[in-house]
Order: sequence, then C-alpha cells, then structure tokens
Amino acid sequence: MAGNLTRDEARERARLLRVESYEVALDLTEGDERFESVTSVRFSSATSGASTFIDLHGAQVRKATLNGQDLDVAAYDAEKGRFPLPSLAESNELRIDADCAYMRTGEGLHRFVDPVDQRVYLHSQFETADAHRMYACFDQPDLKATFQLTVLAPADWEVISNAAAVNVEGLPEQAGKHGTVHAAKRWEFAVTPVMSTYITALVAGPYHKVTSEHDGIPLGLYCRASLAEHLDSDNLFEVTRQGFDFFHRVFGVRYPFGKYDQAFVPEFNAGAMENAGCVTYLEDYVFRSRVTDAVVERRAETILHEMAHMWFGDLVTMRWWDDLWLNESFATYMSVLAQAEATRWGKGAWTTFANVEKAWAYRQDQLPSTHPIAADIPDMQAVEVNFDGITYAKGASVLKQLVAYVGLDNFLAGVRDYFAEHAWGNTELKDLLDALERTSGRDLSAWSKEWLETSWVNTLRPSFEVSEGRFTAFDVLQEAPADYPTLRSHRIAIGLYSLVDGKLTRTKRVELDVVGARTSVAELVGEEQPDLVLLNDDDLTYAKVRLDEDSLRTLVDGGIVTFTESLPRALCWSAAWDMTRDGEMSTRDYVKLVVSGAGTVTDITVLQTILRQARMAAQQYAAPSWRAEGLALLARELRSLLGSAEPGSDHQLAFLQAFAPVAISAEDLDLLQRILDGTEVPDGLSVDADLRWTLVHALVTGGRMGEADIEAELKRDPTATGERSAAQCRAAVPTAEAKNAAWDRILGGELANHIARATIGGFQDPHHPELLEPFRAKYFAEVGRVYKEWTYDQASSFAVGCFPSLLIEPVTVQAAEDYLAAEQPPQALRRMILEGADGVRRALRNREKDAASA
Repeated sequence: MAGNLTRDEARERARLLRVESYEVALDLTEGDERFESVTSVRFSSATSGASTFIDLHGAQVRKATLNGQDLDVAAYDAEKGRFPLPSLAESNELRIDADCAYMRTGEGLHRFVDPVDQRVYLHSQFETADAHRMYACFDQPDLKATFQLTVLAPADWEVISNAAAVNVEGLPEQAGKHGTVHAAKRWEFAVTPVMSTYITALVAGPYHKVTSEHDGIPLGLYCRASLAEHLDSDNLFEVTRQGFDFFHRVFGVRYPFGKYDQAFVPEFNAGAMENAGCVTYLEDYVFRSRVTDAVVERRAETILHEMAHMWFGDLVTMRWWDDLWLNESFATYMSVLAQAEATRWGKGAWTTFANVEKAWAYRQDQLPSTHPIAADIPDMQAVEVNFDGITYAKGASVLKQLVAYVGLDNFLAGVRDYFAEHAWGNTELKDLLDALERTSGRDLSAWSKEWLETSWVNTLRPSFEVSEGRFTAFDVLQEAPADYPTLRSHRIAIGLYSLVDGKLTRTKRVELDVVGARTSVAELVGEEQPDLVLLNDDDLTYAKVRLDEDSLRTLVDGGIVTFTESLPRALCWSAAWDMTRDGEMSTRDYVKLVVSGAGTVTDITVLQTILRQARMAAQQYAAPSWRAEGLALLARELRSLLGSAEPGSDHQLAFLQAFAPVAISAEDLDLLQRILDGTEVPDGLSVDADLRWTLVHALVTGGRMGEADIEAELKRDPTATGERSAAQCRAAVPTAEAKNAAWDRILGGELANHIARATIGGFQDPHHPELLEPFRAKYFAEVGRVYKEWTYDQASSFAVGCFPSLLIEPVTVQAAEDYLAAEQPPQALRRMILEGADGVRRALRNREKDAASA
C-alpha cells in the first residue's frame, strides 16, 4: 500500500466529499519506467472553501487544475502520496496530468517481461490502497464513484478493465516522445457502475484470450501467450458457470457488473484479487505441469471466493478496513459452501476446510499477535498485517458456526435482504447482523461480542467416568488461557465411533450447546464406551479438541486408517497435530502416526497436509537427537509408498513430492538422481518441468548438484517459473559462499517480488540451519531499514521470510526481544518479529517434550 491514510482522515474526507466520477486516460506506449496518467475527477464538497487532499503516489506531476485554476505542483508530496486541494467549491472538477511509475513489487501497475519471448505484460493490484500508484484518486473504500478508462497501448496488446471496451481504434504508426516509432490502439471502456478505487483494474499486454458465455454473461480467460497451451479453459469455465448458477440462486441478485473476465497474471503478489468484472489470479493456477487434484480443488475454491466478492465486497462494500474480516470471511465461507453444493468436490470441500483453513486459523489465533476478528484498524499500515488466518479462516469458521446457530435458510435469507437494501453502498458489521436478526429471530448482540470482539481459541476436552463399559458421567470441559479468559457458547456435535467389521463407524451422535467451563451431556450417560470419542464432530464450531487416552490409542494403534468417512478422519488428524503443536503429544508419536496412516488416506488434500506437517515436525519440533531418525523414518515410508502407488495416480505424485524434501541419505539421493536422469522413473510418473525442479532442489540441498547444474536446468526451462526455481535453488546451495551471495541479492532490493520470495525460500533451508548462524545478527541490523525504505509487500517478505526461525535456540528469542525493546519498531513490524520469536519458542518447548518422551 502506498500512503498511510488514517481512519480519522478517511472519515473526515468522506464527511466532506461526494465523488461522482473519474475519467482516466493512460498512455502505455512510452518507456520502461513510467507511463502517462491523466485523471479528471468530479466531486462535491459539503463545505465551500474547505481543503482536502487527493492521493497520488510516486508520480511526476506536470500540471494540475482545480475548477479551471492551476495548482502549485511543488506542493505535491510524492513520497507521502498526497496532492493538497485548497479552497474547494460546492461542485468541483480536478484534472491531474502526471507520469506514474511501473512497479516490480506486485503493487500498483506491475510490469513484467516474459523471458521466453521478451514481451511485456502489465497488471494492477490495488488492495488495500495502491490505486493511487496508477491514477490520482480518493483512495478509500467509502468514496465510491463511476470510472471511465481510456488506454493507449501497443497495437498487438489486449487491454482488460472493469467494464467492456466500447471502442478500439487503431492508430497510424507515429514517433513517440522518445523517438520510437510504434503502432498503437486506443481502447475506450464503458462507464462502470459506482465502485471503490481498490477494485478498479487494468490488465494489458499480448495476452492469450479465450471467450465463452453463460446465462447472458460474457466470460473471458486470459494468460500470457507462452502459457496458452496450458490454459485448461474447460475446467475454468465449468467452475465459473457452477459458481454463477449457485450464487444467483442463493443471493437473489443477478451478477451486477456485466461481463466477467479472469486473468492469470505474472508475478502476482497474492492468490487472487476481486476486481469488479476483472478478477486477477496468481499465474501458478495455470498448470504447466501435472498437479494433484488437491491443487485443482484449491484453485476452484479461489475462483468461487473471488466470485462471491462480486456481491459481498464489490456490490456492497465495507465502509472502512475494520470490516475487512467480514469481506474475506464471507467470501471464504460462501466459496466452500458453493464447492460443497455445486461442484464435483461435494461435501469433501468441508473436509478440506477443516484441514486447511481451520488449521491456519488455529495457528494464527495462538500467536502473540492474535487479535479479535473485528479488529481495530486505525490506519492503512495496520490493515496490511491483518490479511491473516483470523481475517480469512477464523472468520469463516465463526460464520459456519453462526449458520449452525441461526440455520442456513435464515442465514441466506438475511444475506438476500442485506444485498437488496445496501446494493452499491457501504456498510458496517451491524448492517449485516440486523438483517440476520430479522430473518432468524435471534438476538446476535451477545454472539457478536463473544465471537467477534475477543481473541484466542478455546479448547474442548471430554471428561467421563465409566463403569462396566458404560458412561456413568460425561462432561465437556472448556478451557481458555489466563490472558484470554473468554469461555464461549459453542454448538457442537459429539460422535461415538466404534470398530464395526474393522471400520471406525459412528454409532451415536449428540448435538448440544456447550456453555461455560463444564457442560454435562446427560444423553450419553448409560451409553457403551466406544473406541473413539470425537468432540466437535461434523466440525460445527471453532475450537481445538482433545482426544482422551483411549481414543488416541485407538488412532495410534491403526484406527486412524479405518474411518468410513473423510471428515471425522480429518478432524482426528487435526486434533493430533494440535496436540503436537501444543506439546501434549510428542513429535515422534505424531510422525509415527503419520507413517502408520499415510498409506491409507484417500483424500489427497488431507494426505498432502499431514505429510507436510510431519516433515515440519521432524525438522523443527523433534529433539535434535531424534531429528535424523525421524526424517529417515519419513523417507523410508514415503519411498515404500512411492514404489507401491498406483501408476499415474495423484498419490504417486504426492508421495514423490513429499519424499524429495526429506531425502537426505546417499541411497535416497541416488534414487532422486536416477528419477531425474530418467534411468529409474516409476511407471506412470511424468517427470515434467516443475517436478524436475523439485528433484533438482532436493539434490542441491543434498550437496549433489551445484551452480553449473542449476544453470543447465534453467537453459532447459528458460521460463519465468524456471527463473524463479533457479533463484530458489541457487540460494539453497549448502555453502557459506552461496548463503552470503543470496543474502546480498535479497538485500539489494532490486529483485522482482517473485524472484525475491523464491530466493528467500531457498536461503531458509531447513536441512542446513548451521549455515544461517551468521545471519541472525545481520537480520536484526537490517530489518528496520528495510521496513522503512522498501514497499510494504517487499519489506514484509523480508521481515517474515528472513527471520531466523530455523535457529531454534534461546539466543534467537533473546535477540528478538532485545531488538523490540531497543528499537520500538512500527506496530506492523513489531507484530512480524513477535510472531517469528513465538515460532522459535514453540519449537523449543516441543523439542523438550519430545526429548522427555524418549
């Protein structure tokens, strides 16, 4: 984000102004560094003679006029991104003629050169407040207006924006300002409906285009020309059509923005962005190599998430970023509901939600930086760090719990009323709750205070007594730490599971409200004790659950593989992982549980999640004396599973992708080398470009390959993905010289955002933490300067990615505490460092637990 607008400033500007329209003209035909941006904005002022400012960051302003009078361009502050506007009239017209800067950080108007064919591609990314890197605007969500865009672009480019193009005019070749002769086209776009600045968009370049139509809505897909052969348009259009049909049915309002374009853009700094009628996606969602269905499922969830935003966020928009959580949580919940009810993934989507989203939420909510879902956002710097697991996943989990409380039909009826009442406007949380109270008949004030205004996650434990094999008492205990003592009201189900013909089968289900520290469950008294008791069965509430000793023994002894349904199995995996992270289950027991059960997990998302968690546990949570044994245990099992997997299956690919990062023995590295060179490729396995890089990276960290091998692989794959993979591999070379070189490249600040992140990822290699020892002090010496001088996206990548998280020693925690005490950094940077230190503390505690269990 560019300027740091405060909430108070935004409120005052919204009180003063009513913005009517923007006309923006861009010339993209000149130069590699800057482009011409001319903005005309019409707005009214509630107070004649008042003053305010318009946002415009990092520009060179040639001329500015307000109501026909020239303004002093010397008053413009390019660094703060503010142009003062004095002596407003009741009705105003402002024109600013400027040259704005192309970005390489994924913020503003990002410029990318394809290494395959040297062609230029542009895309915008304006959330939270980077629209004013491309044009002058009042860059806050509650000053909506219409937009009319005109773009001069090279003749062979496609140009996409929020509205459809109404006129595309070819221009004769002419000499530009710098003497270049070029052919160009002028694209004129229709006037948009009213919308917020952060969801305006521009995508431009020689993009490959595929079009279709559904229910009267023109559909478009775009990707770079060099990726055209990999664009699986049939699948993308299928999910898009299913999403429109579902949302039209449940929202009761037709899609409001005319056409619907989806562009897969290079070096995107997020997963996707919900620009109205012009959604942008991370280009990795164009699969140039084979991926598992878990990745395809994830892409579908993202498509549906962004589509849900067309209503919740774009049609009806939060007034200020305090309600960012509601924007993102609603889209997350609705995307999973759409997947479950309208796509081929069916109810398995909720299994993925429990295993992925909620795991993210639980992890985030237990950090020292935890915050209420409805967070206090005093300025733009505060909102940036809140794009987190609480804003997305905890909020969506709580909405799921709210749906269980008020009923799905009542919830959707309230949402329909909300859209009908507030279309094209700005709202606050209370507006949605009012609509839900009307349709459900429930008072939600206590629910809101309990769930949205407090922090941390509760833990639920079963407590029971048994006599002659039957429960004589059964209670649910609820816990909260002293620092966050809230005990919430939970709607949960309790499932009793017993082995029936060798399968863990639910024999009884009880649904109830859990309130306070202890809730008695009279319905279970007299029931036979089952093999496993599962609290929060069906995943209705947001809480960590614990397994009693008998239930945990059932899982460890092999019961984890015998469930007849995927969701309870996923919930048990999640409970075991939570117990491991919290030091109630030793790392070696968790790794052994994964080793015993991975071969029978049919859900590919769950499989890849638990394999990733087991690797992290062995690398960071295991006692140092058991670490090598744990990795060897994982490698041995994964190698065996790879050998027995069905040829060409998702499981075969998943087992190899999990095996490569734990292959550290000479024998295992030899196998990876033979797969790479083609002498021992498992039947059905395609060693394509991305899998080759996975193998090369493992062989680099294992000391089998070096710079010359990386360069040879890059020549074989001279693409943007190849460049990124090569950067990661170079930084992973296990020598002090390579680490120093990577550090210098990172700190140079000249790497494009994706290359920088890849370099950081390779630098932080968990196999060789000893090589990172010299960089602990260097990190704390540089992080403050980096945060001050770099853009937020690049600075946060460094602050989080380069934190010495793999130096799991008390001295790392002490270094972080000393830095925070001495430097008193900005709140956002303080939060990142607190989170890094907390991760090291947790790893130290878990290593101690694991050592004690030996």
